[in-house]
Amino acid sequence: MASSTTKPAAAHKVPELKNLTIDNITENVHRINSQCADPRLKYVMERLVTHLHDFARETRLSFDEWMAGIQFLTQVGQKCTDVRQEFILLSDIVGLSLLVDSIDHPKPPSSTEGTVLGPFHTHDAETLSPGSQISADPAGTPLLVACTVKTTSGKPLSGVKIDIWETDSKGKYDVQYEDRGTNADGRAIVTSDEQGVFWFKAIVPVPYPIPEDGPVGRLLEKLGRHCWRPSHMHFMFEKEGFDHLVTALYVRGSDYETTDAVFGVKDSLIVALETVTPEQAKEYNVAEGTQLLTYDFVLVTDEETKKLRHDEAVKAMKNLGREGMIIVNGLPVPDVD
Repeated sequence: MASSTTKPAAAHKVPELKNLTIDNITENVHRINSQCADPRLKYVMERLVTHLHDFARETRLSFDEWMAGIQFLTQVGQKCTDVRQEFILLSDIVGLSLLVDSIDHPKPPSSTEGTVLGPFHTHDAETLSPGSQISADPAGTPLLVACTVKTTSGKPLSGVKIDIWETDSKGKYDVQYEDRGTNADGRAIVTSDEQGVFWFKAIVPVPYPIPEDGPVGRLLEKLGRHCWRPSHMHFMFEKEGFDHLVTALYVRGSDYETTDAVFGVKDSLIVALETVTPEQAKEYNVAEGTQLLTYDFVLVTDEETKKLRHDEAVKAMKNLGREGMIIVNGLPVPDVD
C-alpha cells in the first residue's frame, strides 16, 4: 500500500497556493480545481465555489452558523431511508426541485408541465390491468380516473408506462406505515392502450403534511412556514423516444392550493373533479355518484426537448455574459479549443 505521504505524479502537478486571504481564497480554489479533465464538472464546481464563497462573504457567515449548517445537513442525511428521501424534501421546500425540473425538462406550451417528484416515490408498485383499484382504503371517497396521453401533434400514444401514487384518506403514503411490509398500496403502474387511454379506480386525494419529524420539518417551523400540500395525485410517464415526465394533478379548490409547501402547483395542473354520468358508471363498472378525474396528458419527444434545452441554455449564457461557452447536450461547458 502506498504511503499517504507519496508525492503526486508529475502528470498531476498541483498549482501552488500562497498567502490565502478572504479576498483571494476563491481564485485559489479555482486554480487547484482547474486541472479537472471533465469540462462540465469543472464549470459546475467553478460556479458552485463562487456562489458559496460569495454567500459566506455577503452574510459574514460566523463559525457557529457554518457548524449549524454542517450539523443540519448531517441530520438530513441521517434521516434518509430506502423509502424516505429527506434531501429531496429539503430540495423541495427551497424550490430547487421545481427549478431543476423546469430547466432540465423544458416544455412547449402545448405539452403537460412537470412538477416535483416528492420524497415518497418507490420502485415496487405492481403493474395492474385497466380499471384496477389502486387503493385498499375503505374510508376513501371513490374516484374514477380516466385519462389520455398523446403527442404534441395530438396523436394517441400507446404503450406508455404510467407510474401513479397517492396517499390514503388520512393523508399518508403506504411507506409511512411501519407495518407496510411488501404490499404497495395507493400506487400502481398502468399502460396506455392503442387509443392512448388509461383508466383506474382510486380515492379522492386529500391535503396532507410533508414529514415534520425531521430536520426539514424543524426548519419550516423556524421559518414560520406550514408543512401542508394540497390534494393531488402523482403521475410519471415513460416511453422510448419521449422525454421523461414527472407531474401531478391538483384538485381545484383544495386547501393550500396557493401555498403548497413544496411549490409544486401549476395552473395547468389544477383540475376540477366531476361526477360520473349513469352511462359512465355502467361503462366503467363504478357506482353512480363516483367522483371523476379526467385529463389529457401530452408528452414531448426527446428531440423536441433537446432543442428546447439547447436554446434555453444559449439564452441563459447570453444573459450571464458568459463568452467562450459551448452547449453540449443542453449543458453549458467551457470551450476548450
